[in-house]
Amino acid sequence: MDGFPRIPLGEWVADGLDWFKGTFDWLLDFVTIVVRWLVEGLADVLVAIPFPALILVFALIGWLVRSWQLAVGTVLTMLLIVAMDQWENAMLTLALVLVAALIAVVIAVPLGILAARHDAFSAVIKPILDFMQTMPAFVYLIPAVIFFSIGFVPGVFATVLFSVAPGVRFTELGIRGVDAETVEAGYAFGATPGKILRGIQLPLAMPTIMAGINQVIMLALSMAVVAGMAGANGLGKEVVAAISTLNIAKGVEAGLGVVILAVFLDRVTAALGNPGDYRSSLLGALRRRRAARRSAPVAKAA
Repeated sequence: MDGFPRIPLGEWVADGLDWFKGTFDWLLDFVTIVVRWLVEGLADVLVAIPFPALILVFALIGWLVRSWQLAVGTVLTMLLIVAMDQWENAMLTLALVLVAALIAVVIAVPLGILAARHDAFSAVIKPILDFMQTMPAFVYLIPAVIFFSIGFVPGVFATVLFSVAPGVRFTELGIRGVDAETVEAGYAFGATPGKILRGIQLPLAMPTIMAGINQVIMLALSMAVVAGMAGANGLGKEVVAAISTLNIAKGVEAGLGVVILAVFLDRVTAALGNPGDYRSSLLGALRRRRAARRSAPVAKAA
């Protein structure tokens, strides 16, 4: 507006990013090497394994933690990906998502613990998390490409920034939600804060923390298309190519591949957060068998 002074905030941020890149270029090179090695190494392993064997592994994981129905559904949907000729792209996307989610969780859980134990830190980090969650996802590509050029690495960087916030929030929420009397009982028995964290708060907060990890993975998958714009190979790049050429068939097939991966990872991580809810899983059957073995000697003694 005329007469109102303009604040060149964007120019200040751009100058700050240029300064950071010039000052810490050695660190960015190191991060590039490590992340590229992780993603490309995992992708090479996933692609090298014959798809029938890998589908069988995915199905066993689904049956192990949830149910045989998930195992059957996993086999059918993964075979659909193969039939659409999107298997290699799906494995590239899966590698990127797993590495990005792992990095995000490694960052988010300690920050969530700090926020739960220190109110001042929680007050400082909450507006930062609000900023990170409401910033449009495509904006994260700007610093990602500036720092790391194009490829897997900027895709991982943007994905981590976009998906880390719910991991922090859910970890803090889970630890703060632990019953105060239980924590006080731990102190009464002489437990140190570290032992209470490891032995009481984290185990009781684990379902909530796993829900946060589930959200991290879902957001990471939602960034697959954005990562494709940064040059990362996989289903996201196929979607971007389909958009640029108005190729509906390619877009539907690549998008369906993302959906299938998302559903599988969502069901598995949800089951890991609440293992007792899935009695038809292999782990549930093992727990029931152990419980029966333990109760047998008691029944005989009685």
